[in-house]
Amino acid sequence: MRIELRGRGGQVADEELLSKVEKKLGKVAKQVSPLAELTIELKEERGEQVAEGALRLKGVTLRAREQASDAGHALNLLADDLARQVKKHRDKRRARREAHRAAAQQQAV
Repeated sequence: MRIELRGRGGQVADEELLSKVEKKLGKVAKQVSPLAELTIELKEERGEQVAEGALRLKGVTLRAREQASDAGHALNLLADDLARQVKKHRDKRRARREAHRAAAQQQAV
């Protein structure tokens, strides 16, 4: 999974934050294709740090937005939200695949 970290409005996206994001999203990276692209934008709104993320997978884009008092905490919340969405998406795809397989077997009988 490729990760791009951007800072907007005076926010700095340094290597330390990028390494935290990569470590936190390691579990998600194992579940998605290596071609998946994650774009995270850090910005400040009304004194709060905001992290917005868009994970582009084959055929779907998962989005999340979290805010907290510091950027590290906002990134942690964002990573948890994206992990939940990826799990839900995988479960949906698996259920759909199994339903198609069961229907095909029933038609064969």
